[in-house]
Amino acid sequence: MRFTFARKRFQDLTEQQILALAISSEEDDARIYRGYAEKLRADYPASAMVFEAMAKEEDGHRQRLIEQHSARFGDVIPLIRREHVAGYYHRRPMWLVENLSLERIRAEATAMEHQAERFYLDAAAVTTDAGTRKLLGDLATAEAGHHKKADKLTQQHLDPDALESEESTAHRQFLLTWVQPGLAGLMDGSVSTLAPIFATAFATQDTWTTFLVGLAASVGAGISMGFTEAASDDGQLSGRGSPVKRGIAAGVMTTLGGLGHALPYLIPDFWTATITAILVVFLELWAIVWIQNRFMQTPFFRATFQVVLGGALVFAAGALIGSG
Repeated sequence: MRFTFARKRFQDLTEQQILALAISSEEDDARIYRGYAEKLRADYPASAMVFEAMAKEEDGHRQRLIEQHSARFGDVIPLIRREHVAGYYHRRPMWLVENLSLERIRAEATAMEHQAERFYLDAAAVTTDAGTRKLLGDLATAEAGHHKKADKLTQQHLDPDALESEESTAHRQFLLTWVQPGLAGLMDGSVSTLAPIFATAFATQDTWTTFLVGLAASVGAGISMGFTEAASDDGQLSGRGSPVKRGIAAGVMTTLGGLGHALPYLIPDFWTATITAILVVFLELWAIVWIQNRFMQTPFFRATFQVVLGGALVFAAGALIGSG
């Protein structure tokens, strides 16, 4: 167990400890950039080259810090890391960010540079040795200019064709991870709950009972769909991305799909609630058609035939059963 009082405050660090902390931080950042490069290499080779180049930049910073430490304090560098300093910024380990998108990785890298710049400015402010102060100030300037360096590296490695290819890959990943399971969930929630909700409505003509049945059916279907999607594929071989993200997308959209036509039964009057629910179903089914056509490139008329006709048949089955 880690206790805050076991850490040292930044303002209490010696200049040797500040240099040691900077050395370990640069080493960690280089490893993180190389981890990003390795993660991106298969699908985004040009971006991987950018992060490899940024890792080499961090290696250069670390070497300059080691030379400064050797000149002032000798070759034995104290072991001090971020987690040893109270209030110091932390980097999330690679195994916690394995499923980040390309844009999120770039945003993480930008945040890393801003944090490193702030550290060097603070470190330079408490350092009295002129040579060390100059080095830390230079590194703060270098970190502040890293986004410009990253832009230059991007222009160097990401020509228009490579950029278009990576954007296409990122869009495909978005579809596989979020849109496809979310759409499947919305279809399942909207269509599969029609029969029990409207069967209950016409059988009991009790709006509160119908709402409770709809709520139970929607939440139950959402939980089932979410766990099924997450457990069906870990995304490693299929490339569909994080099973947790896919499970959340499928589960939430399944629940919303069912709740859409269950919530109108909070209206006390039966026929007002039923007519409202039918209108909601109509909107839900057309929304599914639009999403299929917009994101999944399904021809409009085929999507209409599949979704609207299927939903109408399920609705009719529920109404007939409930009226029997």
